[in-house]
Amino acid sequence: MVLPHVADAAQLRRLRADTAGWLPVASDIAACHGYGAVRLVPFAGGTNLVAALGDGAILKIFPAFLRSQFLSERATLRVLCRRLAGVATPELLQQGQRDGWSYLIMTRLDGVPASDVWPQLAEPDKLSLLRHVGRVIADVQRVPPGVLLELGPRWSDFLQAQRAGCHDRHQRLGLPKPLLARLDDLLRDAAVLLPRDPEPVILTGEYIPENFLVARDSDGWRVSGLFDFGDVRTGFGEYDLLGPSAFMAAGHPERVRALFEGYGLAPAAITWQLKRRLLVLMLLHEHSDPLRHICIPDWPSRVGSFEELQALIWPA
Repeated sequence: MVLPHVADAAQLRRLRADTAGWLPVASDIAACHGYGAVRLVPFAGGTNLVAALGDGAILKIFPAFLRSQFLSERATLRVLCRRLAGVATPELLQQGQRDGWSYLIMTRLDGVPASDVWPQLAEPDKLSLLRHVGRVIADVQRVPPGVLLELGPRWSDFLQAQRAGCHDRHQRLGLPKPLLARLDDLLRDAAVLLPRDPEPVILTGEYIPENFLVARDSDGWRVSGLFDFGDVRTGFGEYDLLGPSAFMAAGHPERVRALFEGYGLAPAAITWQLKRRLLVLMLLHEHSDPLRHICIPDWPSRVGSFEELQALIWPA
């Protein structure tokens, strides 16, 4: 049996849902690397084809059109391996090619998905966890990027491409009309607001509850593991504050302060200019979709301008 050719995300989703179309090949790959006796359990979510190899390992299979994700994940696993105190990342065990697809076998992390825990946490626990998320982002950004610098695009080229498609993207996704009407003005400010060639740091772009694990100790909940590095790039560090701002802090002043404090921002650094940079970056983000990603109830009815949106998301 061979893995079929898939040309786009829609075909990949259909294949992922039809486990009979790929799990036998995954079993063969696993057997070739000494995992023939373990039970394979496919994961329904995510982008690529992913299966647990027993309790100790994960197999992740990337189609040809997402080879850039394979290269990013492989490089990031190598760069971050055992570099973060108290926070695990998967260890790369095996890699290979099969039928035009690329695959990685990595260790499976212990911990609870943050998405399973976050909604039920008491507010003090949410503040503590957000503070730790900020610290983890800062710790990752202190790790030298190494080979990740060789993966494109450069930050300046990424920004240019995102600006070029920004208006059409947000029109298609339904950005409220009062904001869409002012979007081009905001984008013109981006060239002044954002550094074109900042000191590059590691950016995952996705510090959201679905992409990290948590554990509880005597001090409360903390980040215990990071995974899913297919979208990693290098660039301006503030970019990685966007996910936890939108999905977790969600306009709560104390949560915003906890995130910024953990990241290492002093109160004097939390300026209008910082918030405006974050707003511009949020609109330029690779996966930007404010209507669905800003977890503030009914926010479109509460703002009529970007100034009001900025103050709603980052009130601290």
